[in-house]
Amino acid sequence: MSDEITSAPVDRATSGPFDESEANPVRPYIDLGGIKVLPREGLNLRLEVEEQTKRIVAVGLDYAGSTLQVQPFAAPRSTGLWEETREQIRQQIRQQGGRVEEREGPLGPELLAEVPVVAGTDGSSKRLARFVGIDGPRWFLRGVIGGAATSDIDAAAQVEDLFRSLVVVRGGSPMPPRDLIALKMPATPGSA
Repeated sequence: MSDEITSAPVDRATSGPFDESEANPVRPYIDLGGIKVLPREGLNLRLEVEEQTKRIVAVGLDYAGSTLQVQPFAAPRSTGLWEETREQIRQQIRQQGGRVEEREGPLGPELLAEVPVVAGTDGSSKRLARFVGIDGPRWFLRGVIGGAATSDIDAAAQVEDLFRSLVVVRGGSPMPPRDLIALKMPATPGSA
């Protein structure tokens, strides 16, 4: 496997985001199907649901005055998806009239974008967003960071740590690359 085609920090296997096979089995993760989240003080969790299908399409995490939206995708065994995904995000933001720059962040290559809040307005209202991505073993984890962590170093470090604490559960069944790995509601205590 060549390092050029996948994008992940060199210490991903030991510092996260983790593959299910690398996660500590005794930690009390919140199981959301394709993603497991380690609870921490001050963390609020939201599930984002697609209106038509009622399918959960993303996990929203509010933490340290910031938001982190994450989505796990199936990826090919030999190549990553982050390189290609960055190009798609870049084109999308430019089409919306936003600005985007690529930079090397603590998690590897990332995009810092100024996105118009309402498409078609005069562009006076923009929000900053950081797009991060990690290629793991047969999966790709995408994150969108908003709020304080786009400009405040301390908040950014806390949100990056949260991102790196996530566990991706790819599952063994074959899936086409770029398919969203299924997410689910967490089990409520006592319902297991």
